[in-house]
Amino acid sequence: MLKDILLTVLLISLFGISHSILASLWVKQKLKNILKEKIAFYRLSYNLISILSLIIILYFLPEDNRIIYRIQKPYSYLMLIPFLFGIYGVYISSKYFSVKEFLGISQIERYFNKNYSSDELDERLTLRIDGPYRFSRHPIYFFSIIILLSIPVMTVSRLTLVICFIIYFYIGSIYEEKKLVKIFGQQYINYQKEVPRIFPKIKIHL
Repeated sequence: MLKDILLTVLLISLFGISHSILASLWVKQKLKNILKEKIAFYRLSYNLISILSLIIILYFLPEDNRIIYRIQKPYSYLMLIPFLFGIYGVYISSKYFSVKEFLGISQIERYFNKNYSSDELDERLTLRIDGPYRFSRHPIYFFSIIILLSIPVMTVSRLTLVICFIIYFYIGSIYEEKKLVKIFGQQYINYQKEVPRIFPKIKIHL
């Protein structure tokens, strides 16, 4: 039903908008003025709220189980190849940054060790342009898209979610990069010119 699709788009859009706003430098600066060094707890709180709200949204989303396509066995097992490739890609990409910093655990450790500065806001950012980041500025988004597309049975609800998340990845990366340009300046601008946003360039030599 069209109304179910529109409701799904609306809920995922609300999640994406709120997620991006709460991750913005403007919000973090405002919270820094209020929380001072206790903003060290913001990153972990932000991640937990995001995960919980997404789980709730996905649980209550309407289901349209009309099948768009179904890959029959044994060919469906071939979809494990891109799925596992995507999982491996996410894992490799995560090796190039601190997972504890990303989750917000390192910030809390520094806070209790009296080694936290509110100038960090909620994380210490490091610009990584090696490994998979040589081919995509957001390799985790790229590999996540591969995972999402590796579904052997695609229903209307699943396809709607996949499209919503792909759009969210793209729009979210725009706002994320505005923050990175402010932090890293010309270095990140040069990186933007050299490396594609999400999808790596495929060079064919004839």
